[in-house]
Amino acid sequence: MINPTMRGYGAEKSSIREISASAAGRKAAIGAANVFDFSLGNPTAPAPDEVRQSIERALTLPSMQLHGYTPAVGIFEAREAVAASLNRRWGTDYAAGDLFLTCGAAPALVATFKALAEPGVGDEIVVIAPYFPEYKVWIECAGATCVEVLADQRTFDIDVDAVAAALTERTRAIVVNSPNNPTGAVYPERNLRELSRALDEAERRFGTQITLVSDEPYREIAYGVEVPWIPSIHDRTIVTYSYSKALSLPGERIGWVLVPPTHPEHDALYEAVAGASRVSGHVCAPSLFQRVLADCVDVPCDVESYAKNRDALTEGLSALGYEFVEPQGAFYLWLKSLEPSASAFCDRARELELFPVPSDSFGCPGWVRVGYCVSYQTIVDSMPAWKSLAESYAEAS
Repeated sequence: MINPTMRGYGAEKSSIREISASAAGRKAAIGAANVFDFSLGNPTAPAPDEVRQSIERALTLPSMQLHGYTPAVGIFEAREAVAASLNRRWGTDYAAGDLFLTCGAAPALVATFKALAEPGVGDEIVVIAPYFPEYKVWIECAGATCVEVLADQRTFDIDVDAVAAALTERTRAIVVNSPNNPTGAVYPERNLRELSRALDEAERRFGTQITLVSDEPYREIAYGVEVPWIPSIHDRTIVTYSYSKALSLPGERIGWVLVPPTHPEHDALYEAVAGASRVSGHVCAPSLFQRVLADCVDVPCDVESYAKNRDALTEGLSALGYEFVEPQGAFYLWLKSLEPSASAFCDRARELELFPVPSDSFGCPGWVRVGYCVSYQTIVDSMPAWKSLAESYAEAS
């Protein structure tokens, strides 16, 4: 009487959420100042003042205009504002009709995967490991197989040769996430052009079409590096985006899917995204925050606070002898575990009230994710615990 697949997903706890809950329990027991929770990617930079101002203006609108249904695709003004912003930034010619507003990046990806994959025929979607764990859940629920391809283990850029080897006549899409969660890597243009050529070659070889899905919730959080605009590199691209990080609005759930007019199946793909959203229960994105989006589409992200935290964390851990990937974007540090088992390393860290996330759930062994979207003081105060953790391994050897 109960769908066993859905029950399985419900019973299978998110390691990130589980660790965050454990940290919350410790904070309640011994005080928040004594616990160093690096688990959850919850933005700590406050939402910009422009968001509050937009909400206050919107509250003067008639109730039905503010709280009523909108078109499923989103109000024209918001989609037009996003298109105009993208056109200013990238020299493109997008229109409101290329955008579908969603309740954040998660349903944008769910709709995209369902739009691209057909259940029951063996379709595959490739992800670059390490990757955000929910990708696998959403791909499988779209009826496809999630194919993991390890990133280059030195740079954590895309290993194009490994991707090319994994592509088959069943490949329908590949997902890239740059700036990357969990590594903080930003894929350089050269790397993306190599990937584009590999996808073109595979399409010719198999006589199929492979869409590049660019998931970009961290686009605005980058540290002195350019984040390439992938639709300008590869025509058969679809983009998913969220304002959870850029405007610090993770609880408000507003984002979009862009189907660029350069995609060869633009019209059919846009309709498929709309249909996939429909069967997923989408009615419309939040009406109030569609209006906020229209007002705040060009409001800059507070990158400086995350840059300050990044510098404090990397300088402190480097001085203690830890190895890590220098973050180019997002707000995560990809730290090398001091033993082969990342889970065992995190268990030992918890004894010192440190709460990073082991890499196993991201599809890559031997690392941990340290989220530095925390207070600056938390990072400073955590250093003695990181020191004790490193010393515990030195003593054991």
